[in-house]
Amino acid sequence: MKIFIRHFIISFVLVVFISSCSVLEKSSTHGFNSGYYKFRSDSENAEKVYVEVSEENVDIYPLVENQPDMNEMMTISFIPSDTLFNVPVLLSKKSLDIDITTILFKYYPPVNELPAQLSTDFNAAIYAGWRHDNYHFKGIQDPLGKCRYEIVNRGYDFGFFAGLGNTLISPFTTKNARSDEYSGFVLQFGLAGFIESNVASFGIAAGFDYLLSPDRDIWIYTNKPWLGFIVGIALN
Repeated sequence: MKIFIRHFIISFVLVVFISSCSVLEKSSTHGFNSGYYKFRSDSENAEKVYVEVSEENVDIYPLVENQPDMNEMMTISFIPSDTLFNVPVLLSKKSLDIDITTILFKYYPPVNELPAQLSTDFNAAIYAGWRHDNYHFKGIQDPLGKCRYEIVNRGYDFGFFAGLGNTLISPFTTKNARSDEYSGFVLQFGLAGFIESNVASFGIAAGFDYLLSPDRDIWIYTNKPWLGFIVGIALN
């Protein structure tokens, strides 16, 4: 068991390091890119379309036998103009979301007669979930009277996370079974839900910590759930 845990820790650290390098190169690829979307306009039913995104335009092609129909495209221009048209368009997509995450703080509920505890100990985890993104086109006018469109993204997702962290083992967290203090390693795992942006994700997590030292039998939070505030950066 100890050998397995040691290998798990080494593998996790390597994954986080390699993934972090990728994050530095590109913080998120969940932006508005060319691909297949669900298209909705006014009260029409949603239909699958292909969207081609460039710096100047967004071209929307309906599908005929699963191929883009070049003759029926709709174009939305990002080039400033003198007029502004209402564009009641909603584009949506679903995708797999893989993040590197950390729980900024964990709330441990009261245990027996002991009060609740708020922890800000270091931790990191890999998260995987199913993401939902909605893109609206918003018309704005600058002080010079030029009109243009901006894309407003709203997203959310739910999924699972697992990773490593540390926690304080002390007389308080062992009900005085230990007289000294030290930082213990924990495996953390659970569920999380995120509100998404193009760069970072913020949400609520619920999970458990598994203490890797023998003191897990006297640790008051063994098999006890916690709630936390989680942030993440997309890796895929």
